[in-house]
Amino acid sequence: MSNASNAELPKSVDPYRLAEQTSTLEGIIPISGLSRFREAVLGFSDGAACRVKLSFYMDSERRRIVSGELEAPVDLECQRCMGAMGATLVSRFTLGLVTSDEQAQQLPKELEPFLTDDFTADLWSMVEDELLLVLPPFPLHDRNDCPAREDLEAYEPDSSAAEPVRKSGENPFSVLADLKKKKH
Repeated sequence: MSNASNAELPKSVDPYRLAEQTSTLEGIIPISGLSRFREAVLGFSDGAACRVKLSFYMDSERRRIVSGELEAPVDLECQRCMGAMGATLVSRFTLGLVTSDEQAQQLPKELEPFLTDDFTADLWSMVEDELLLVLPPFPLHDRNDCPAREDLEAYEPDSSAAEPVRKSGENPFSVLADLKKKKH
């Protein structure tokens, strides 16, 4: 998706007309304009934008379909070191355009429904939903790039860190035995 336009994608369109005309929209959406997504990430650079390509068409069953590609550069919080890590979220999706829950239930399993009004669809909301779906549940730096790597290696059994020396014959549960002897 390297040649996407730098024009801002419109917030709403008539997706049914676009599907009947087999149209493609390319552009950007400023991440600062996606409030729910903004709250779900650690941060993003000033002027960061999600690059979007949306193709509207009708399938052989005359269902209106939108397929899309998204790319968004953001900072996520590494769950290992709790520090910032840069990531580019990428999504490829195909949605069936519907105006009711009944229509959504008629879609084949490979199509997720996207609920629209009769003549308008909120593209920014659709993109925001897709970005939220591709957020990793536990973002982690690459192991060798993580600032917490040394701490992790100290706790791993196969690491080269020295293990505590235990006197032979010493029972680690002897403290519990002493507690058992004392009656309260």
